[in-house]
Amino acid sequence: MDIIKSIEHEQLKNKVPELKVGNTVKVHVRIKEGNKERIQVFEGIIIKVQGGGVNQTFTVRKTSYGVGVEKTFLIHSPLVEKVELVRVGKARRARLFYLRDRVGKSAKTKEQIGARIEDREIVVKEDLVEEIVAEEVVETPVEAEATTENAAE
Repeated sequence: MDIIKSIEHEQLKNKVPELKVGNTVKVHVRIKEGNKERIQVFEGIIIKVQGGGVNQTFTVRKTSYGVGVEKTFLIHSPLVEKVELVRVGKARRARLFYLRDRVGKSAKTKEQIGARIEDREIVVKEDLVEEIVAEEVVETPVEAEATTENAAE
């Protein structure tokens, strides 16, 4: 069991965006088409966040040409480049499935008044930062004499 946790810990991203239901976000997804890679942006409202650890997912819903589109993303997936916060929405429940039945302005969440749009990130695992101590270079007397002789010539 300890081996599984260690493998999962390697797969986790260092910093994860703070995702709340009702927020409008832009998800930058890496798409591979043949030999080329590009980044596509998917903008919509987060209708649910579920799971935990490596398997944590969030579902984003948008309306495209009159058709509702929902995509589920893994938070720790290497294909998800970044998640940008566009609007802070006000939601009083954990799942916003009622938005599926709505059309137009009513398909949005109310914006939280006075909320700052900050891309907060949660530190999942800390980087092992080793402080490199600056070593002082001490010249031996023999090296010091050699440098003064070269400078005199």
